[in-house]
Amino acid sequence: MGYHRSTDTIAAIATPPGTGGIGIIRISGATAATILEQIFTPKYPISHFESHKMYYGTLADSAGKVIDEVLAVFMQGPATYTVEDVVELHCHGSYILLQKVLATVFALGARPAEPGEFTKRAFLGGRIDLTQAEAVIDLLQAQTDKGIDLAVNQLQGRLTDELEPVRKELIAILALLEVAIDFPEDDVELLDKKAIEMQLKVNILKPIEALIRSVSSAKIIREGISVVIAGRPNVGKSSLLNTLLREERALVTPLPGTTRDTIEESIVIEGIPVHLVDTAGIRAHNDVVEELGMERARRKMDAADLVLFLLDASQPLTKRDLDLYATIKDKQLIVVFNKTDRGNEQELDGLHRKFEQATRVEISAKENVGIDTLRETIFKTVLSDDQAAEIGLCAPNVRHLAALQKTAEACRRLLAAICDGAPCDLLAVDAQDGLDYLGDIIGLTTPEDVLDAIFNEFCIGK
Repeated sequence: MGYHRSTDTIAAIATPPGTGGIGIIRISGATAATILEQIFTPKYPISHFESHKMYYGTLADSAGKVIDEVLAVFMQGPATYTVEDVVELHCHGSYILLQKVLATVFALGARPAEPGEFTKRAFLGGRIDLTQAEAVIDLLQAQTDKGIDLAVNQLQGRLTDELEPVRKELIAILALLEVAIDFPEDDVELLDKKAIEMQLKVNILKPIEALIRSVSSAKIIREGISVVIAGRPNVGKSSLLNTLLREERALVTPLPGTTRDTIEESIVIEGIPVHLVDTAGIRAHNDVVEELGMERARRKMDAADLVLFLLDASQPLTKRDLDLYATIKDKQLIVVFNKTDRGNEQELDGLHRKFEQATRVEISAKENVGIDTLRETIFKTVLSDDQAAEIGLCAPNVRHLAALQKTAEACRRLLAAICDGAPCDLLAVDAQDGLDYLGDIIGLTTPEDVLDAIFNEFCIGK
C-alpha cells in the first residue's frame, strides 16, 4: 500500500515547553541546508557544512539581527532520522527565544511539523517499520525501567523479527496454493495438505498465540495497574497509602472518616507502574459530602485492576466488613489484615479461616511490618511468573493484538477449509487474509487513517 509522502520542509521545537539550558529546533526537508545557510553564521568561516558535524556560531532573524549564540549541525540524508536532510539548532532554552527562531525558519519557507511527522517520515522513508515507530511513543511515555526495556527492544525491531518467520511461512503456503490454482490438474501432486496443516499449527499459529498471550502482560508494564485500597473507616487505609508511598500524603487521625474523597498517587513495584487510590471508608452516615466520596470510592473499586481489602486485625469482623467484601469478592483482590501489632493469634487465625479462599497478607502499616510482602504479593497477583516469561524480548500492543487475532482466525479458517477439501482458490483467500493482517502490524498494508491515528499520538517535534 502506498502513502503520500510530503516534500515540504518542516520544522518544530523538539524539546519540552518551558525554560531550560538548551532548546532544540529540528528542521527536515530538501531546503533544510539552505535555511541553515541563511540564518546561521559560524564563528570560524567555512566553505560548506560537513554532514554530522557540530558548528558554533550565531543565529540571526529575518532582519539580520543576531538573536542567539547556538550550536548547529547539518545531517545529510539519507543517513538521518527522517531519511531527509536534517538541521538541528541547539539554542538557549527560553521558549520565547525558540518561538522567535522558529518564526524565522518559517519565514524562509519551512512549515510547522504535524504531531509525529518526523517519525512518520522515517517510516515512509523505510528507515523503520510501523512497530518501531510505535516503540518511539512507548519510549517517550515509559514510566519504569521495564517499560524502557520493552520499548527499546521493539525499537530495535524485535517484534518484526518475531513476525517475519511467520510471514515467510504464510507466503510459502500462498505460493503453493497459487501454483496449484494455475495448474489444477496437478494440484494433488503439488500440495501436501498434511504438511501445510503442520506448518499452520506449529510454525504459524503457535508463535502467534504466544504473542497474543503476552499482550495483557505487556500492557501492564507499559500502562500500569490501578490498585484501590478499600475498607470501612479507621482500618488504616490512609496509613497504608502513606507507608507504600514512604511519605505523609494522606491525613491520618484516630477519628473515623478522615478521608472523605479519593486520594490518588503512583509508585513502582518490581518495574510495574501502580496507581494507588485511597478511598473514603464505606459506612452509614448522614453527610452529603461523605456520600459523594463513598460513591466515588465505589466507582473506583468497580474500575480497579486490583483491590486491597483492608481489615482491622485488632477488632472482630463487623457486618460492614462482610457487606463490603460481598460487593468486591468477585474482583481480583488481596485481603490485607492490618494492625497485626495490636491483634492476637486467635483473632488472626479466625480471619484466615474466614477468608481462606482469598489471597491474604498480614501487615502493620503503622509499624511498617509486612509491607515488602504486600508489595511482592501485588506484583505476583497482577503478573505471574508465566506471564512475565511470555513477554520475552517483544511486546505487542492492543493494536497489534487485533491484527494477531485476525491472523489467527484466518489461519484457523484455512485449516478447516483444508480439512473440508475446499478448492485452492478459496484456500488462497484465507492465506492472503492472514498475510494482510500481519502486514497491518508492521505497516505494509495498514490503512492510511490508522496510520494517521498512530502518528497523531506523538508530540510535535518527534
